[in-house]
Amino acid sequence: MQLVINNLNKTYSNGVKALNNINLTIDKGMFGLLGPNGAGKSTLMRTIAALQNADSGSIFLGDIDAVNQKNELRKVLGYLPQDFGFYPKVSAIALLDHFAILKGISNKTERKQMVDALLQQTNLYEVRKRNVSDYSGGMRQRFGIAQALLGNPKLIIVDEPTAGLDPQERNRFHNILSEIGEQVIVILSTHIVDDVKTLCNQMVVMNRGTILLEGTPKQTVEALQGQIWEATISKDEIANYKQQFNVISQHINEGRIIVHVFAKEQPSNAFAAIDATLEDVYFSNIGK
Repeated sequence: MQLVINNLNKTYSNGVKALNNINLTIDKGMFGLLGPNGAGKSTLMRTIAALQNADSGSIFLGDIDAVNQKNELRKVLGYLPQDFGFYPKVSAIALLDHFAILKGISNKTERKQMVDALLQQTNLYEVRKRNVSDYSGGMRQRFGIAQALLGNPKLIIVDEPTAGLDPQERNRFHNILSEIGEQVIVILSTHIVDDVKTLCNQMVVMNRGTILLEGTPKQTVEALQGQIWEATISKDEIANYKQQFNVISQHINEGRIIVHVFAKEQPSNAFAAIDATLEDVYFSNIGK
């Protein structure tokens, strides 16, 4: 099954063009949607999930017309939004059972088996009787994945799932997503480059409602090799370097600034060639 998006456009009433002629074909596996805040990622996710309408364009999940068959899409959709609210004073097992009923799983025995299995899969079974509102941030995100997996969905959308998680919870969350991505289409929307590098076999870079780059993480990095240069400079030199060169990123190390520059040839003797990374791919495209 494929997700096929053709000529998708969305302009808000304030004039912001959130989606600008988006065309994508997404196969089973982990698909990374990488871009900064305000890139249009959440708008695209909400449109795919039938939570808002585009101005024009089409979305098909297999034979399902997601624009005109929203209820059919929702039957095979799992969705973890960026902001996920919870009912107060309700345990994880009771809340997940409630969501399963809403998902149309009416058989009590089947529902219990599914709920227990998902709590085990997300490592929440031992704390299933605790209120979800008392969970840590990482535990809440794992519960969010559990509810997104109800009903064996064919398409799962997760929007900025690891923002704010500590390294241990991020690794645990990555393992869950990797396991899920072997079976269905998983769209991971994020601004964290390492999440895409670790998890995704296909990716796009998006900014200002436009797809800037599409490919595999490996392909996009290989295409940039030989074009990333690094120099270590003082703080008072940075403004001059930005005027002279195409500086795509900078960071401070021991009081000095390390800059990365995109150029076909060595910009000056101050620069040394370095191996490109996915972060360089991201910044070189966002900088456009």
